[in-house]
Amino acid sequence: MNFGPQHPAAHGVLRLVLELEGEVVKSADPHIGLLHRGTEKLMESKNFLQALPYLDRLDYVSMMAQEHTYSLAVEHISNIKVPRRARILRVIFAEITRILNHLLAVGCHAMDVGAMTPFLWAFEEREKLMEFYERVSGARMHAAYIRPGGVSMDIPYNFLDDLFLFINQFSDRIDEMEEMLSTNRIWKERLVNIGIITASEAIDLGCSGVMIRGSGIPWDLRKTQPYEIYSELNFIVPVGSNGDCYDRYLIRVEEMRQSLRIIHWCINLLQSFGPVKVIDYNIRAPLRSSLKKSMESVIAHFKYFSEGANISYGEAYCATEAPKGEFGIYLISHETGKPYRCKIRAPGFNHLQAIDFMSKNHLIADVVTIVGTQDIVFGEIDR
Repeated sequence: MNFGPQHPAAHGVLRLVLELEGEVVKSADPHIGLLHRGTEKLMESKNFLQALPYLDRLDYVSMMAQEHTYSLAVEHISNIKVPRRARILRVIFAEITRILNHLLAVGCHAMDVGAMTPFLWAFEEREKLMEFYERVSGARMHAAYIRPGGVSMDIPYNFLDDLFLFINQFSDRIDEMEEMLSTNRIWKERLVNIGIITASEAIDLGCSGVMIRGSGIPWDLRKTQPYEIYSELNFIVPVGSNGDCYDRYLIRVEEMRQSLRIIHWCINLLQSFGPVKVIDYNIRAPLRSSLKKSMESVIAHFKYFSEGANISYGEAYCATEAPKGEFGIYLISHETGKPYRCKIRAPGFNHLQAIDFMSKNHLIADVVTIVGTQDIVFGEIDR
């Protein structure tokens, strides 16, 4: 039987074929290929900056998370040292992105199971967060804000004041969602003991993010392999005990609270001013009014804006703790000034292949819950 579409991120891009015995699932075969755009191949024809917007279109619920990983890979190859202010801004927006993702994950999961109200509450808060995206980039979604060498521009006036007001009121909104769901008898009946994955099974299936932490493994790249300023920040990595859908729901809620804590910490660190991107005075020399600058500087400036940055030959694999799990970029640079190869490691791809294992011997109605708890978005799975 063809299942769905059910999840809002799977309409038209997932064909899930179920083998049934009555209403009990014996196997689930996910078919992908309906969205495929050849992102990795397309990036080979662009320079390193032009390739960046493709990353926004992968997991289109947590856009800046992909930009961040790609930028780290380019910086690793080029030995670029990013200014501290830019690193703090990146962490702020990485955690804003995590909240954006989890709001949609919890809201849509609740709606799939039958609760409409949390979905509306979650999207109201997402609209407020989208304004912060818009204020630094002019775009609500595909921001292209985090770039190799830093961020595209500094934050506008009163940005931190408004962000502080948001994080102060948002914890109350989380309380409201928890009050409706966490102890709700119907919600627990639909999630508890559904889609159980043990710790060893999570490792074997290649799970990461909430999917592995729900099984009791405290694996979070922000702690185990810190990047940016995460090693300076004090936050908790929530883990589950049963490895079921309910544990994963609770972890997403707690991760939103921890993201608020991280953002609050970063606001306090960001009071001083400073550069938000790498400054190469040889490249930027023609922008100054002095007539003493060399012709080499003018040529370097022209080539930078017409051909992009000249990245030396090298390769790197960089991974970050994206909202859905470990998002990795394997990047090879070439003397052409374009990515020779870009391989994307999307967490949702591994999670989707686990759907057969997770659904086996459950009812058809439970498949809805399992698809929701995986928090899949096909932009990154079927890239």
